[in-house]
Amino acid sequence: MNPGTSPLDARRSLRFGYGTNGLADLRLDDALSLLADLGYDGVGLTLDHMHLDPLAPDLAARTRRVAHRLDALGLGVTVETGARYVLDPRRKHGPSLLDPDPGDRARRADLLLRAVRVATDLGAHAVHCFSGIVPDGTDTDTAWKRLAESLTPVLDAAASAGVPLAVEPEPGHLLATLDDFHHLRRILGDPEPLGLTLDIGHCQCLEPLSPADCVRAAAPWLRHVQIEDMRRGVHEHLPFGDGEIDFPPVLAALAATGYQGLAVVELPRHSHAGPHYAGHSLPFLRHAERTAATASPHPAPARRQTAPPHGAPSTAPEGSSTP
Repeated sequence: MNPGTSPLDARRSLRFGYGTNGLADLRLDDALSLLADLGYDGVGLTLDHMHLDPLAPDLAARTRRVAHRLDALGLGVTVETGARYVLDPRRKHGPSLLDPDPGDRARRADLLLRAVRVATDLGAHAVHCFSGIVPDGTDTDTAWKRLAESLTPVLDAAASAGVPLAVEPEPGHLLATLDDFHHLRRILGDPEPLGLTLDIGHCQCLEPLSPADCVRAAAPWLRHVQIEDMRRGVHEHLPFGDGEIDFPPVLAALAATGYQGLAVVELPRHSHAGPHYAGHSLPFLRHAERTAATASPHPAPARRQTAPPHGAPSTAPEGSSTP
């Protein structure tokens, strides 16, 4: 190690990406070019009708073209599956893996199977998914059983492809917290391809541990990271600096885990000014990373957050049926 080089500097830098769900008003090629020009390391590619439509004809051929473009631009990729209305023009994230109708559950599972094939062809480091909101009239035990049964063929496909399936705890969903992720892991028998998507804002929103401590706790299962600012008890993805998160400790914790994937900026409700926020997010994160490098290399003791306000995480979680 050179004199004056901190332990964080000696490790490779974190790799940051930006989600295409925050660039929905741009053509995919324009979005990828923008991110490469801005200096991002990769992209969180949401499969949807605006960009890479998973249900339109010639998916394999279209995927190959995207793969060539990513390679030419030097961008890594994670495949994300949280598009609105991609399966049903009347239900924002429907159908889900928890729906009462087996055919509807199968449609969502089929989307995830398509995502695994796309991820394989793109050389993606993970496929992201979430559980869904428990339908009215469905008890929790039944919901967990449906989730486990629906994910089993997807996990088999992910294992064959060598691409991890990274499930995201989502406020308001059946699988909402890190504890819920571990519950699913136990139900399924801890399958090797099952990993975790950790959304840093969600940690601030509702986890009892601080975001940095959540990173440390999640490290063995961490396969994908989403990052944005957020306030305690309110599920609203915010631009950096508009929320309450102290980012240098979070990035220091993430670097210390040896995480090799992308940390993808997740601002889906800011597409109206996507290029602006993409341009401002990366300098913020790199500055926070440099700040982390000058801080003490010893992690602070685990800190528990105060309970969210009554009614948290929010009356209208971003995964709900509301706009």
